[in-house]
Amino acid sequence: MRDEAGLSDEDVVARVRSGDSAVFEILMRRYNQRLFRAARAILRDDADAEDAVQQAYLAAYAHLDQFAGTARFSTWLTRIAIREALGKLRTRKRRGEVELDVQQEETMMKDEPDETPEQYANRRELSGLLEAAVDQLPEIYRVVFMMREVEQLSTSECAEVLELSEEAVKVRLHRARAMLRDGLFAKVDKSLSSTFPFLGARCDRIVAAVMAKLPPRRLPD
Repeated sequence: MRDEAGLSDEDVVARVRSGDSAVFEILMRRYNQRLFRAARAILRDDADAEDAVQQAYLAAYAHLDQFAGTARFSTWLTRIAIREALGKLRTRKRRGEVELDVQQEETMMKDEPDETPEQYANRRELSGLLEAAVDQLPEIYRVVFMMREVEQLSTSECAEVLELSEEAVKVRLHRARAMLRDGLFAKVDKSLSSTFPFLGARCDRIVAAVMAKLPPRRLPD
């Protein structure tokens, strides 16, 4: 389903609430990358992050009537994804599971069609270095860095999503940058948008998995 740019999030939510479950896909495709990046910042594992995102969508769908519109829908949805990721992280810690580094997929789509193979390889190498460095940040700094620098949320929206003060967001972002500053951040600043990529195949996989699990919504009386 194409993202109907003329529809606001609230428009789509209203249609889903009225029984048109199929348009929930629009919301997923709009926010898959943001939710994946938020979940991965916490879990540091691609597969676990995908699972957390799927669970977040199912939870959001089930509790869609609880969305009151007092915050942006994207903020409400991202909070759910973060809670799902934190819940999964707590489960892993209780089980004593060891967190392993997961290699990024090698078969990546090119962002720039005119890129030479050498340019593409160099860009991915730089992005890989940054991804590895970000993974080493403490969680409280890693999540803020991911939301502000990679996903490019504003300070105010990042504060809303993470339920922090704007000052706390600024302080944590400053400290995250300081931890990365040993020559790495400046080198890969222009590559931030290509880090932790959300590939078409992954996006389609999450959409298909969630859509298959959505129950029909009951029409309002």
